Amino acid sequence: MKKSKYSEAQIMAILKQAENGVPVADLCREHGMSSASFYKWRSKYGGMDASLISRMKALDEENKRLKKMYAEKSMQNDLLKEALGKKW
Repeated sequence: MKKSKYSEAQIMAILKQAENGVPVADLCREHGMSSASFYKWRSKYGGMDASLISRMKALDEENKRLKKMYAEKSMQNDLLKEALGKKW
C-alpha cells in the first residue's frame, strides 16, 4: 500500500481547518491534494482526536499480526492433514 505523504497530525490539522469553515477547494489547493483525498480522510478520521488515531493504528498492527499468525497456523494444519492422510 502506498504511504501517504501526509502524517496523521497533518491530516488532522487539515480536517480541523475544514471544520472551522475554510472551503475544501481552498484547502486542497493550499496543500496540493485532491478533493477525493480530503473526503476519504474525512470519512476515515472524522471526529477523531490524536489519541484515537494512535489507538486505531495500534489495533491495525495487532490485527495484521494476528492475521499472519492465523495464516501460518492454517498452513501448518493443512500440511499435517495432508501428511497424515497419505499414510493411511
